Amino acid sequence: MSIHIGAAPGQIAESIIISGDPLRIKYMAECFLEEVECFNEVRGMLGYTGFFKGKRVSMMGTGMGIPSTAIYLHELITEYKVKRVVRAGTAGALLENIELGDIILAISASTDSGLNKTTFNGHDFAPAASFDLLEKAVAFSRKNDFPYRVGQVLSSDTFYSDDPSRMQPWIKHRVLAVEMETSVLYTLAAKYDIDALSILSVSDNIVTGAVATAEERERGYRQMFEVALELM
Repeated sequence: MSIHIGAAPGQIAESIIISGDPLRIKYMAECFLEEVECFNEVRGMLGYTGFFKGKRVSMMGTGMGIPSTAIYLHELITEYKVKRVVRAGTAGALLENIELGDIILAISASTDSGLNKTTFNGHDFAPAASFDLLEKAVAFSRKNDFPYRVGQVLSSDTFYSDDPSRMQPWIKHRVLAVEMETSVLYTLAAKYDIDALSILSVSDNIVTGAVATAEERERGYRQMFEVALELM
């Protein structure tokens, strides 16, 4: 039985969209899904199931960071038999030419977290996306003229830092953006043999200092969720 998710068996679809912010999930479920049912309110981590274009799909918040996301993903996969997970979240761009509101399709995720070092006895593991989902996301984004980039992201354990130069090695190696969850999503997807993709909307640019307005964030979020839902 799940410790952190209060859903009954069968309430969660095999395909689910996750996001750090449960209120973003609530808003998007109300915008996009029909016949919406709330399946979780435990710890305020809202989860919903409904229908999109006739397909049954779930959405759920996971909280911020690798540890919180890992807990919810583990229970969704092992207790509720989820087979496809798409993360829809935000990221800070690490390259100057990436615009606010751009969609980043994460092909792989580096990390400064120690989780995979522990799992793989000090060795490096390169967690990567499902090619099938990535290919479909690229095709849909291109068809709809959404501004998208495909590349590597950094999943960091640190949001605030006293070191102003800590991002320089990642920038030098052309990592597109930094966020806090993709690495564990791709790692657990590999472990349990499920499909996963992280779709990220650029909310700020760490190099230029640009920060998205409320209108820019809203447009980016909707496009991001449209891509995610198309993969369900």
